[in-house]
Amino acid sequence: MGRRLVPLTLDNLSDLPHRCRTCVFWELDPVSGEAAVGAGRAGTEKEAWISAVLLEWGSCGRVAFIDDLPVGFVLYAPPAYVPRSLAFPTSPVSPDAVQLMTAWVMPGYQGQGLGRVMVQTVAKDLLRRDFKAIEAFGDSRWKEPSCVLPADHLTAVGFKTVRTHTRYPRLRLELRTTLSWKEDVELALDRLLGAVKKEPALRPL
Repeated sequence: MGRRLVPLTLDNLSDLPHRCRTCVFWELDPVSGEAAVGAGRAGTEKEAWISAVLLEWGSCGRVAFIDDLPVGFVLYAPPAYVPRSLAFPTSPVSPDAVQLMTAWVMPGYQGQGLGRVMVQTVAKDLLRRDFKAIEAFGDSRWKEPSCVLPADHLTAVGFKTVRTHTRYPRLRLELRTTLSWKEDVELALDRLLGAVKKEPALRPL
């Protein structure tokens, strides 16, 4: 069984679920995002955003594959590239942090630790780039798939609340704490993905 976690690029953007590769919830401010969706150009705006971030900042996502089947992804960037973050009541993201925007894992691969492995992979990337933390806005009332991750999922993979809110707390993961995680990222990925089973339905983390 082939297993890999690779950087997100324009070449593999099509491996994301359709609703995700044409979603600009985080990439544009609310007004611009609504206009892009209404004009039918959300997919083009998504590609333009990824291209700009890759050129100006570098890697901004990871895609997980098993036997060439995309089973999950994570998207992240500095807050300057994430206009929607300013619309949240617990903004802004701290200047020393990169924002974890969203993530997704296919059912049948959930509950196996893949979400944590993807966070570990992001942390490893950002440590090499001298960042201190990852921050994210969580949804404490999460009930169905959305662009905002469940707050309880974020706490389960190591995030701590730094600004409380009844609906959208802001959470933070200090990258130095990831140095104490016992499993090496690649070894953990190999172990965790080795025993999963496949199911066709899709939903986010």
